[in-house]
Amino acid sequence: MELVSSIAQVLTAEEAAFAALGESADDPRGSTLMQRAAAGLAAVVGRELRLVAGGHYGASVLVLAGSGNNGGDALHAAARLARRGVGVRLRRTGSGVHAGGWQAALDAGAREVDADEAMALIDRGRVDLVIDGILGIGGRPGLSGEPAELARACRRCGVTVVAADLPSGLDADRPGVADDAFRATVTVTFGARKPCHVSEPAASACGRVELVDIGLEVDALAECWGPDEVAAVWPVPGPTSDKYARGVVGLDTGSRHYTGAAVLGAAGAVHAGAGMVRFTGADRAADEVIARFPNVVRANGRVQALVLGSGWGERVDAAETVAGAVASGLGVVLDADALSHLPTGPLGARVLLTPHAGELARMLRLDRTEVEADPVAAVREAVRRTGATVLLKGATQYVAVPERDRIGIAVPGPAWTGQAGSGDVLAGICGALLAAGLDPYDAALAGASVQALAAAERPGPHPPQEIAARVPAVVHALVADS
Repeated sequence: MELVSSIAQVLTAEEAAFAALGESADDPRGSTLMQRAAAGLAAVVGRELRLVAGGHYGASVLVLAGSGNNGGDALHAAARLARRGVGVRLRRTGSGVHAGGWQAALDAGAREVDADEAMALIDRGRVDLVIDGILGIGGRPGLSGEPAELARACRRCGVTVVAADLPSGLDADRPGVADDAFRATVTVTFGARKPCHVSEPAASACGRVELVDIGLEVDALAECWGPDEVAAVWPVPGPTSDKYARGVVGLDTGSRHYTGAAVLGAAGAVHAGAGMVRFTGADRAADEVIARFPNVVRANGRVQALVLGSGWGERVDAAETVAGAVASGLGVVLDADALSHLPTGPLGARVLLTPHAGELARMLRLDRTEVEADPVAAVREAVRRTGATVLLKGATQYVAVPERDRIGIAVPGPAWTGQAGSGDVLAGICGALLAAGLDPYDAALAGASVQALAAAERPGPHPPQEIAARVPAVVHALVADS
């Protein structure tokens, strides 16, 4: 499991580390933390140089250094590279520069270039790699002037970029990407991953992220699940498990006009391994579901979890149906149209809401762009207002639960999965996991993650029903390896 920390949490950890070391971040010679960061950055750059230039000796690197400690990290790394035979050019992009790092790089044999020379090196393909040390975690989103021109040149020429801590022009705590920001091949970050490293579209701008341990003890804002976490919570039947032990999920989804949502939700529940799926939705939708999945039961009866709302459309008894489900005390997934009919008052942590950004914006009476700009704040606010567990669907999928500060982030999937019907499948998967006894937090993260893993197993424009059909094979591989 990878942990993610905010700027505030990282800065607090740095202050504690400086105090323990008896040092200051303002030391012009470079602190112990800076030297550790520089060593890690130089090591990653060295590995990249073996790929693009065959090794250190004779390779050419351009270091773009801003005035902050991020620039100091890059400059001390430059000194280490120059001592190993790399031809290092230095370009200071602001009015100041880290004095100790600058001098160390020059003493090691690096050479300063002006703005025109730096641009020419990139445009003419005379550098093997660029180190972006212009802005760090305190930088504002977006670039202007020479840094923006250098970022455009790097993108235009396809040069390998290694970013120190984060690509300049990104906001460390936000997922957005300004048009003029750097795009990195690799980002080397220190102490902890930041939200921009794991939240799309910023995560793609960061490229591959490598974490260097510099001795910080950082609190976490979020935890990123991987296959191991999914395998650890996935319900596996034993030799005496019957359908009720495995979990019975009831689906009230679809409608006369939207039968496909019911079929897709059933696909998710069936392929996730529910012991039984009961369907209680509209007759026409029921006919389609049972024609596709004859193991689905068209009858009321005992269930351990409910899934409501996918494909309802306009429904006169929607509010009454949602209220009854919430009052049942069962695990409940409320998706799509059910989200427009939430009862007032706390819903309880056993209720899982699964909005996408547009639906969450309507719930919070915000503009969609506000949710997309700060999804962590939005999902937390939804939990505060509803008292429910909330899964925010999208390119990056966030889960928040009442009375827990740390949020969860599901395994990311390929962009191909952003298509109609994926959410219906996910609701069914989550319902099956709730019925099997998982709490909503684990069910949401495991469900979103397994769908992403199934999509990654078969990349391309495959429809959601085909991805659902891949889930059993993915689950088998996960639990067999655990």
